[in-house]
Amino acid sequence: QVQLVESGGGLVQAGGSLRLSCAASGRTFSIMGWLRQAPGKEREFVAGISWSADSTAYADSVKGRFTISRDTAKDTVYLQMNSLKPEDTAVYYCAADSWARPPTDRSHYRYWGQGTQVTVSS
Repeated sequence: QVQLVESGGGLVQAGGSLRLSCAASGRTFSIMGWLRQAPGKEREFVAGISWSADSTAYADSVKGRFTISRDTAKDTVYLQMNSLKPEDTAVYYCAADSWARPPTDRSHYRYWGQGTQVTVSS
């Protein structure tokens, strides 16, 4: 059974940092990523990474502030979020699938975690 389990969300002040983790089990994915959904908005791509980490992708809104990384030995992907802004407030979902490069379209991810809340206060 495939499972993606996120952790690390919480409440932080603007300018602060959080680190999200997502542990995969049941199979190995060539691509893992993070997407987020704010209240009243569609789920959007945040960052993605390939198995060997030679290919990464970021949404323009998080470039330079967020860093995605992967520990293949632990089947875990991380999202280091720095300089957080109130507009980063959302439920963050870990997602995975098998592609050559990280897709930015949420419809290309078939496997999802349950989500973790990130709230950034101003």
